[in-house]
Amino acid sequence: MHLDHTHDRHAAAAVGADARRADGSRRALRIGLGGPVGSGKTATVAALCRTLRDELSLAVVTNDIYTREDAEFLLREAVLPPERITAVETGACPHTAIRDDISANLEAVEDLEDEVGPLDLILVESGGDNLTATFSKGLVDAQIFVIDVAGGDDIPRKGGPGVTTADLLVVNKTDLAPYVGSDLARMAADAKAQRAELPVVFQSLRSEGGVQDVAAWVRAQFAAWTA
Repeated sequence: MHLDHTHDRHAAAAVGADARRADGSRRALRIGLGGPVGSGKTATVAALCRTLRDELSLAVVTNDIYTREDAEFLLREAVLPPERITAVETGACPHTAIRDDISANLEAVEDLEDEVGPLDLILVESGGDNLTATFSKGLVDAQIFVIDVAGGDDIPRKGGPGVTTADLLVVNKTDLAPYVGSDLARMAADAKAQRAELPVVFQSLRSEGGVQDVAAWVRAQFAAWTA
């Protein structure tokens, strides 16, 4: 269930002014994934890697405050070769490292391109944060914000920059809606009211469709990046 099948409508948002590296070669497209703790960001990253790794050259940067747990999960799941997964320990609120002082993440992104490039796409996963979390445009070219139905069906209505301005909003774990009392139709209507024409995807990674709608959106971003 999703509100916008036209995945290329906002694809141009991915094209940045600094699309080339110092040597003149095109750098990788960078897509950030943010959202609250437990919303399913790491699982979404893992599913995207499994879906896209045979068609795009991928790498991942994860963020945790004091650990490398998300990166270790991706390594255990073997979604990419180990050298394509790296971690940043932020040591502070997650949004600090993705919006306010992006130096550690920017260094991690650039190191990946130097060491395992050329790359097509780098996914930058934020640590779990609140509804105000957004990525600096100096770090990523487009951003996905992930919420889940177990957090309450009023989350889209509450808004906040993550919900209202992300290039894609993902409402995750729809399979849990009957068990937690969340009304998906209400969430869809509230998301539409908050985001106007910006796309929204409802997904369950346990269903047959899984991450396919999000992967299609990522492909559209990459197509715009390389056009």
